[in-house]
Amino acid sequence: MTTIDHDPATPTHPATPMHPDAPPHPDASTPSPRRATVRTFHPRRGRLSSRHLDALDRLWPAYGLAVPDGAGPPVDLADLFGRRAPVVLEIGSGMGDATAAMAAADPDRDYLAVEVHTPGIANLLALVERHGLGNVRIASGDALELIRRLPEGTLDAAHVFFPDPWPKARHHKRRLIQPRHVALLRSRLTPGGTLHCATDWAEYADAMRETLDADPELADARPGDTSRPAHRPVTKFERRALLAGRPVTDLLYRRR
Repeated sequence: MTTIDHDPATPTHPATPMHPDAPPHPDASTPSPRRATVRTFHPRRGRLSSRHLDALDRLWPAYGLAVPDGAGPPVDLADLFGRRAPVVLEIGSGMGDATAAMAAADPDRDYLAVEVHTPGIANLLALVERHGLGNVRIASGDALELIRRLPEGTLDAAHVFFPDPWPKARHHKRRLIQPRHVALLRSRLTPGGTLHCATDWAEYADAMRETLDADPELADARPGDTSRPAHRPVTKFERRALLAGRPVTDLLYRRR
């Protein structure tokens, strides 16, 4: 669901990060050395402007976290952010505009965004610098691999905004919001922590609601209300969906 915006006045280059520690390009065809992997995302190979290349080169070492496939050490969130504060996990941050806006309005919480699209990662890095957002870090890689490395009960909230709906029935196994993934994600929430999902795909919204309702440790925080909460900014993608006549559903659940 991620979109790519380019500045036509800025020359583009192949999407090869300059810094040796910059995020790699995830490849959905490459299996994990530890487990057979069914990807929940499309690999995206967008091109990087010189502005984005500069952001990756300068800012990735300070704000980035690479998430390779396979076994790895747990992620120490206090060490990652340099403080102890409630943490919000942003799964699929796209170009980063919504993440940056929420982090700027919520300085007492830390935001860990995970994305596979390198131009989106670079754009969020640039926004972090522009707005002086010390409470944002960006992970590159598979969100499920990252979640497995987070200690249980450590997230104040998790946001899943406009994940790929995988509309064909044979691809439903790739959807992010399904029982085993929700159980994993919920286990990382603190008691009272929230899982907030949004989609513009009506059938996926129904499937999401069914899955979330079925989890015995989650409770609907807003029964009957599927409107956008004020804290979630409207994204460019969402505006296009609304103009195309696709209604947006927001689902907000709380860990018991």
